[in-house]
Amino acid sequence: MPENIHETEFSVSLNEIIKEFKLEQLNRIKDIDSIMIKTNEVNRTGLPLAGFFDYFQNARIQIIGRAENTYLNKLPKDTLKVSLENFFKQGIPALVLSRNIEPLDEIIDIATKYNTPVLRTSLSTSRFLSALIAYLNVMLAQRETRHGVLIEVYGEGILLLADSGVGKSETAIELVKRGHRLVADDAVEIKKVSDKSLVGSAPEIIRHFIELRGIGIVDVKQIFGMGAVKDTEKIDLIIHLENWQQGKQYDRLGIATEYTNILGIDVPSLTIPVKPGRNLAVIIEVAAMNNRQKKMGYNAAQALNERIMESMSTTSDGGEENK
Repeated sequence: MPENIHETEFSVSLNEIIKEFKLEQLNRIKDIDSIMIKTNEVNRTGLPLAGFFDYFQNARIQIIGRAENTYLNKLPKDTLKVSLENFFKQGIPALVLSRNIEPLDEIIDIATKYNTPVLRTSLSTSRFLSALIAYLNVMLAQRETRHGVLIEVYGEGILLLADSGVGKSETAIELVKRGHRLVADDAVEIKKVSDKSLVGSAPEIIRHFIELRGIGIVDVKQIFGMGAVKDTEKIDLIIHLENWQQGKQYDRLGIATEYTNILGIDVPSLTIPVKPGRNLAVIIEVAAMNNRQKKMGYNAAQALNERIMESMSTTSDGGEENK
């Protein structure tokens, strides 16, 4: 399997959003199954309803909250119809009313004329907006697939990358036996869910399965129980496993943090040499705890370096005084 697999544009159907948020459909339109959402941004309709369409993005789902509804109710009938005509003819994918707002007849009539679904939620505008944006961030996230293993160790998402045959899966099963949780084996789907976060998961078809050479395919959930697997996990640390190369200099202190860039995000990374007799599961457990300590502000390598420098300074000062 190649190290990096193509990136592409993703979309989610409006029907999936309706199902996810239990939205009530208030009008009947043609071909709602074909409506696809391709942006994770959502609009409140205040300025467009007032006639301002500069920078208007018609691919976004539009929201009417209490403020917009009050504004529309105060408009004269003729002005209201003109405002709604100008709004719906932009070709928006859907309009959602929050707080179980009762729609004006004009909204239903004109939306149906332009074949635009009108939906309704009981949530407040801000709660629905934040929930919908978070959902779209995941569903439409930039993504790629990497050949590796993703496992949760002490709450840290550890992505193991290595050539075939190095022992990623064997290390993962040993970690599962030690109480940690498998997320993905062989293929890890990585999504960029924010400018700082990557989340990994397994393709649906191979989720919870792991391949062990000499044994074959193992269902981790069935053998070790539900507590041994997890569907998704944030990627906190990348560990590159490689066969020990005689003469190669490996980092022995870890003062400088190395990074691996995935989808434009730098993730802390380590390179761990593999040779017979090394207990990789224990090493990875320690790496996970050490990474967690670093995030909490403590770096053991830096602390040791400071002690050494302080000791050298004290010795030097003592030597000067004795002259």
